[in-house]
Amino acid sequence: MILQRTRPPLLETPMAVFDKHLFTPNDRFFVRWHWADIPTSIDVAAFRLNIRGHVGRSLSLTLAELLAMPRVEMAAVNQCSGNSRGLFQPRVAGGQWAHGAMGNAKWVGVSLRYLLDLAGVRPGATEVRFAGLDEPLVAGAPDFAKSLAVDHARDGEVMVAFLMNGEQLPLLNGFPLRLIVPGWYSTYWVKMLSEIEVLDKPDIGYWMAKAYRVPDMPGANVAPGAKGYRTVPISRMTPRSWITNIADGARLPAQHKLSVGGIALGGDAGVAKVEISGDGGRSWTEARLGADSGKYSFRRFDGVLSGFPAGRRTLMARCTSNAGIAQSMTPNWNPGGFMRGCVEKTEVVIG
Repeated sequence: MILQRTRPPLLETPMAVFDKHLFTPNDRFFVRWHWADIPTSIDVAAFRLNIRGHVGRSLSLTLAELLAMPRVEMAAVNQCSGNSRGLFQPRVAGGQWAHGAMGNAKWVGVSLRYLLDLAGVRPGATEVRFAGLDEPLVAGAPDFAKSLAVDHARDGEVMVAFLMNGEQLPLLNGFPLRLIVPGWYSTYWVKMLSEIEVLDKPDIGYWMAKAYRVPDMPGANVAPGAKGYRTVPISRMTPRSWITNIADGARLPAQHKLSVGGIALGGDAGVAKVEISGDGGRSWTEARLGADSGKYSFRRFDGVLSGFPAGRRTLMARCTSNAGIAQSMTPNWNPGGFMRGCVEKTEVVIG
């Protein structure tokens, strides 16, 4: 793993891992916490998931009760809002991630809708707020909590997971419970989930009203130094793709044909196609797509490019989602370093 920070822990997945595994191994899955006071052990017998607020009855559920409930399963990519922030120009503050602040897993748990129905959401509910066991080190700092609109929370896809790739959640990835919000950035995927609160008014807490907000512009894009624009909470992921079988800066032997492969993400809509280019985007060849594990999962792509005389070449991959949205050729910019989604360049030297 690539160590970005120790307190709180930020660990990045090397790109080579994504070339070997469509589903990211648990011990190679990126880690991102907001506060450094994280439990290093959990008393599973004493642990409770509390559901309260604007509900018919409050619940305090044990892990044993949750494990006995009907289960749902989904493959979904968990991607940090600031994935690839280290590539923003001009540079912005925050963790200087390359492309490895993400991972793909098969999640198993209980549907959030099922849990909310057990508690009985009362008329007038507007949002559902989630919090975990991590705590700030500084007195008075806001507990990390995120909210979803009540209809989103009850859409049948959002889940409370306890298994990750067939095993219990690792401690650093949220044991014993983690919220899974398919197609949305990982700021909503609350780890060590312990509190679910149904609200009858908008959440005006720091982590919704101030943090993780992006310009209300196409691609969350503004000019550096711009001011006075409207912002909204970050939400849905955008299509992305990465070449994984060839490292940026690689020196390759002269060859007539070059195999290019990698992974693509359709954001919240699945991958429709991936095109590859060996000449910096002047021409494109459609790649072959691998197995479809669901619209929120990574999808493998592979293709062959021809005609590679000696010299420098720029390789690219471009994903188009099932919603018809294609990656932009131009990088976006915003002061948070969020939502990078442009076509990425892999520079190589042939011969």
